[in-house]
Amino acid sequence: MNAPTDISMKTDDVLTVELEVFRRQHRDLDEAIHALVDKGTADQLTVRRLKKQKLRLKDLISLIEDRLTPDIIA
Repeated sequence: MNAPTDISMKTDDVLTVELEVFRRQHRDLDEAIHALVDKGTADQLTVRRLKKQKLRLKDLISLIEDRLTPDIIA
C-alpha cells in the first residue's frame, strides 16, 4: 500500500492498471475482514487496521476513477 498517491503525472493506461490492482486489493481485504470476523479469531485492532486500509484504497480508487472519467456537462 505504499503506492504514490500523486496521479497527476501518470498516464491513463497506467492508472487503469493501477485501478484494477487497487480494486482487487480492496476485494481481498473485504474477504479477509469477513473471514476473520466469521471465525471469531481476529482482535478488534487487527480488524480496525484492515478496515482503515480498505478505506484508504476506496479513496484512492475514487480518485483514480474521477481522473479517468471525463467531465461532461450536459
